[in-house]
Amino acid sequence: MDGQKQRQALTAAERALRSLAEGNHGSRSVEAARKAVTLDQVGLFTGLEQAVARAVDEISASGSVSEGTRQQLLDVVGPGPLEAMVAEIPSQ
Repeated sequence: MDGQKQRQALTAAERALRSLAEGNHGSRSVEAARKAVTLDQVGLFTGLEQAVARAVDEISASGSVSEGTRQQLLDVVGPGPLEAMVAEIPSQ
């Protein structure tokens, strides 16, 4: 395993979640999530791209994410520092 690639995957996941929290939803968030999944060597971010894309769609439509989407994001990132970033994303 390449530790640097895994760190880059974490950084990309952080960037995707930060972008959602800041209201900069759209392709930037999804691209960062896709990069996290691509670089991830241990399967930590499986499903992140789909969860971020769902969040982007909801934010675009209503300005916030549903509790279901928030839970999906939490399930993908698991407990830890990314969990706090999910909490910063506007929800209904």
